[in-house]
Amino acid sequence: MGRYEQQRSFLKSDFLEFKHVKTDKIKGLPQPMTVKPYSSSSVIIDLPECNEDVVKKQNIYDCIKERRSTRFYSEESLHLEELSYLLWATQGITSTTKTGLTLRTVPCSGATHTFETYLFIMRVEGIRQGIYRYLPVEHKLLFMYELDEIDQKIDAITLDQPFVPNFSKKAAVMFAWSTTPYRSEWKYDISAHKKILIDIGHVSQNLYLASESIDAGACAIGIYDQNLIDEVLGLDGDEEFILFLGAVGKKRK
Repeated sequence: MGRYEQQRSFLKSDFLEFKHVKTDKIKGLPQPMTVKPYSSSSVIIDLPECNEDVVKKQNIYDCIKERRSTRFYSEESLHLEELSYLLWATQGITSTTKTGLTLRTVPCSGATHTFETYLFIMRVEGIRQGIYRYLPVEHKLLFMYELDEIDQKIDAITLDQPFVPNFSKKAAVMFAWSTTPYRSEWKYDISAHKKILIDIGHVSQNLYLASESIDAGACAIGIYDQNLIDEVLGLDGDEEFILFLGAVGKKRK
C-alpha cells in the first residue's frame, strides 16, 4: 500500500501546515484577474437571456433521481437558448460583491474562480461549428476559430476510448474547462490544488443536473490527451491548462 500513501495525503485536510505559509495575498501582492481578457477585435456572439422557460423538468428531485452519464445521443441539435442556460448553470454570474468578486451559480473556494469554459460546438442551432470561449461577465460567446474535422479531433483528444467515439461524434457540444491555478494559489498557496479539484466537481454536477432539466444528457470525461487539447485551445499547459471535459447532447429516444 506504500505507493499510494503520498497521493492519498493530497486528499486530506492539513490546515496546520497551511497556517505557517505566507500566501501572496498576505504578502500584499495584487489578486490575479478571475476572468481571462480578450481582444476588442474578437468576434462576440450574444446569448439569449436565461429564463426558466427552457427548463422542462422543474422538479429538482426528478433531475437528481434521473441523472445518468449519457454516452449515446440523438442527432438533434441543441437550441441556442439551451446552450445559454447550460453555460449560465455552470459558470453564470448571479451577483458581484462590493470588492468586485463574482458570485456564480456554482460554489467556489474563496470566489477565486480559476476556470474558463471552452466549447467544441458541433450542433447548436444558429451557431457554426468551431471552438468558442464563454464570457461569464457579459454572458456571451467568443468565437475562436473553425476546426476542420472536429469529430476526429475530439476522438484524438479523448484517446479513442472505446465508448467515446460513439458519443463524441453525436454530442452537440463538448465543454472543456481549463484552470488557471494561480488565481487560487494567490489566496491558498499549497492547499489551492485540492480546492480546484473540488470546485470542478461542483461545475460538472451542475452540467449534469442542468442537462437533465432540459431533457438532454451529459457525460464527464476525465481521460484525455493533455498536450493535444491544450495545443488545440492555444493554452500554455502551465499557467493555464484543461482540467476536465463534459459532452452534452439530446438523448437518444
